[in-house]
This record gives sequence, C-alpha cells and structure tokens, in this order.
Amino acid sequence: MRLAPWLVPVFLAAGLFARDPLSARIAHTDPSKYRPIPAVHAGAGTLDFEQLFGASDFDVNLMFLHRGVIEPKSSIGAHFHNTCEEMFVILDGEAQFTIDGRTSLLKAPAGALCQMGHSHAIYNATSKPVQWLNINVTTIKGHYDNFDLHDTRVGAPLDPVPQFISMRLDREMLRPTADGLLYRRALAPDVFFTNWSYVDHLVIPSGKASPSDRHQNVEEFYYVMKGSGTASVGSESAEIHAGDAVPVLFNEPHRFEAKGGDLELMVVGIARVKFALD
Repeated sequence: MRLAPWLVPVFLAAGLFARDPLSARIAHTDPSKYRPIPAVHAGAGTLDFEQLFGASDFDVNLMFLHRGVIEPKSSIGAHFHNTCEEMFVILDGEAQFTIDGRTSLLKAPAGALCQMGHSHAIYNATSKPVQWLNINVTTIKGHYDNFDLHDTRVGAPLDPVPQFISMRLDREMLRPTADGLLYRRALAPDVFFTNWSYVDHLVIPSGKASPSDRHQNVEEFYYVMKGSGTASVGSESAEIHAGDAVPVLFNEPHRFEAKGGDLELMVVGIARVKFALD
C-alpha cells in the first residue's frame, strides 16, 4: 500500500512516539525459553540462552542483551568483533575468560570486556552450569560481525593475573552515597571504543529508593541481579524481580525502589555520542 504524502509524517510520528507499556517493555529471564545451541562460535559443548533485548528496543546502538547458562565443560569459542564491543558476565560460579589469546579464571559476579578489533572466548571448566549474560554494543545500528578462530580454549594455560579489562560486581567494593545507597562505577567510558558509556553496580537497601533521574544523551538498562522492588519510568511503574531487565530511553525520568530486601542492580549506559554522560 502506498501512503499519501501528507500521511507519511503522521505514521512516522506514531512510530517514534508510540511505546508499549512499561510492564511489556521490561524483559524477564525465563529458562523455559532458553534455546540450546551447540558449538557456539566453534566452541565446546552447549550454550542455552534467550534474547532479552534486541537492536530495535533502543535508539542507541545496543545490539542485544542475552541471558542464559554455559553448560559444564562448554565454551563460546574464540572469535573477533571488528565493528562492535561485547562483554560476557557471569552471575555465579567461575569461568575461564580469554581476551586476545590470554586466559584467566574469574569468579562471579564478574565480566570481561572485548573491545572492538579484539578476540574473546569463555569456557566453563566446572561440573555445574554457569549463569551468564552477554551484552553487545555496535558502531553501526543493527549490524553485528564476527570472525571465528575455531579455538575452543579447552585446556588453555591460565594467567594468575588477568591481562585484559575485567570487572567484579562485588558488594564489598561498593561505597555509600548521600542518598543512603551503595554504588560503584565498575567500567568507565574510557575503556570503550564504541559509544558504550559505563557499567555501574548499585544496591538500594530495603525500603529505600534511588533519586529520580533523567538523561538526554544516554539510554540505560537496569538488570536486577538480586531482590525485588518497583521500577518507575516516565509516568508508569511496574514490579521487578531478579532476572528482569528494565529499559530506560532518552529523557525518561526513572526511579527504583527496593521492597522486602535489598535491590541489587547492574546498570549499563550507552550514549548518543561518545563521552556523553547526562
């Protein structure tokens, strides 16, 4: 069907401003929706996962947020990304992370950044599944690239000190804020080549709430690591629980409240342009 020229701006405006309700935009971890995929990037064993967010869920260049498990004795094989940056995060257990052929053991909760133009892999050498997240940010909206090295990394020698950019989401590393919260910036803008701005670790004690905030040039998602509470975005509110991911787009006021226990969050910010933080 061809639209009359005067209708085109109307349809464009509808696409730009119509949004699903907040309760529908919040992504929920659901293991029943995990897909088992063997030999991911020519790795060993099997990875089970689902997509929580895709490229169309944000205006910035988030490519995806994946959630799943790395099965025992399984890996994501070594591979390059030349137009995007990616980070594997483990929420429990331990895993062997590789960046540019150097491998170290990280204990959860932790993650390792693979910068654009570098290679990475991860291997679960244990006998238990490891809870896992994958975050990918691109330089070209909706474009993903990879080049597999056909290296499982099984049996790779381990460096006692990681020779790559990594982070720990350890509550003992958090510091109190003036609002009575616990906070730490785990990764700052300088470590990224893309418009990925930061990864923050935030704990809101039971009964407390974060101050209302709004960003003109950064979009975020809040992944609930532990606890439950309420997310308020714009004029809407919704209950959130461990495993949920809450999207916050440009200029949306947002606030989080902990209920029935502490609310622990990982916050990922992606900018409209490099180094924009507000």
